[in-house]
Amino acid sequence: MPRTVVTGGAGFLGSHLCEHFLVKGHEVIAIDNLLTGREENVAHLLGRPGFSLVKYDVTNYLAVEGPVDQVLHFASPASPVDYLRLPIQTLKVGSLGTHKALGLALAKKARFLLASTSEVYGDPAVHPQPESYWGNVNPVGYRGVYDEAKRFAEALVMAYHRAHGLQTRIVRIFNTYGPRMRLNDGRALPTFIGQALRGEPLTVYGDGMQTRSFGYIDDLVDGLGRLLASDVTEPVNIGNPDEVTMLDFAKEIVALTGGRVGIEFRKLPPEYADDPKQRRPDISRAQSLLGWTPRTTRAEGLKRTLGYFRGRLGQTAP
Repeated sequence: MPRTVVTGGAGFLGSHLCEHFLVKGHEVIAIDNLLTGREENVAHLLGRPGFSLVKYDVTNYLAVEGPVDQVLHFASPASPVDYLRLPIQTLKVGSLGTHKALGLALAKKARFLLASTSEVYGDPAVHPQPESYWGNVNPVGYRGVYDEAKRFAEALVMAYHRAHGLQTRIVRIFNTYGPRMRLNDGRALPTFIGQALRGEPLTVYGDGMQTRSFGYIDDLVDGLGRLLASDVTEPVNIGNPDEVTMLDFAKEIVALTGGRVGIEFRKLPPEYADDPKQRRPDISRAQSLLGWTPRTTRAEGLKRTLGYFRGRLGQTAP
C-alpha cells in the first residue's frame, strides 16, 4: 500500500487531498499543528483504516516511521487574515517547514510536491500570468511574509531537485474554494457569502475592479493528482481562467443568496496596499503537459459551497 504524508493535512486543501489519496488506496499520514487547520476537517476520516492525524509543527525535525512514497507540503497560513496575524509563523513554515519536509522526502526517497501559490506573481505586470513570469512582489510589504516564503520554498525545492536528484513537483495554486473553507478566513469568497447569509451588506474595497479567478476544489485535486503522476518538474499553474471583477462577483453572491442585501464600498486598508489588481492563470502548461482543464463552472461550484456554509451557520435553503 502506498504511503502519503500531507503536511497541513487538516487544512482546507490538505483535508481534501487526504480524502483523495485514501480513496485511491493509500495510507495517509496528515501532519498539522492546527494553527489554522481544523481537526473537524478530517473528523470523518479519523476512524478509517489507513488514516492518521499527527498534531505537530513541521518547522521542527520531521520524521515518519516506515516507508513513505509521497510527501505533499501544504502546511502554511494561506489567507491575508492568517498571515497578517501570524507573519513569523508563515515565514517559518515556508522556509524551515519546507526544509524539514524536503529532508523527509530525501530520507525516504519519496516524491515531493510543494503547494506554491499565484501570489509568487505579486501584483502582476503580465496578464494572464504564465509560469515563465518572475513576478512583481514587495518583499517588505505586509503580504511579503507569504509571497516571499513561497518564492523561497520554490527555490529550495529546485535546489533539492538539482543537488540531490529528488523527484519534485511545484504547483502554483490560484484562488481555490469549496467546502471546508473557513467563513472568517478573510478571503473574498467566504467573506461575501458569510455577509450575505447573515443579512449584512457585502464589503467591496476600492472601486471593485480588482479581478480574481476562482477554481473549485475538485478541479484542483484532479490537477494535483495529474501533476504528481507526471514527470514535470517545473512549476505548473492550476487554476480556473474564468476571471471576474470583485464587484461583479459580489453581485453574483447577492443574487445567489436571494438578493436581500446591498453592496458597501470601503477604502482599501494600508495592509492591503499590495493586493494584486488582477489575477488570471495561463493554464497552457497544465493543458499541454498534464491534459488538465477545469470542469466545474463557478455557478455550480458556488451552489455547492453555499450549501456548505449554510450548514455551518445552521441555515436551510429557502
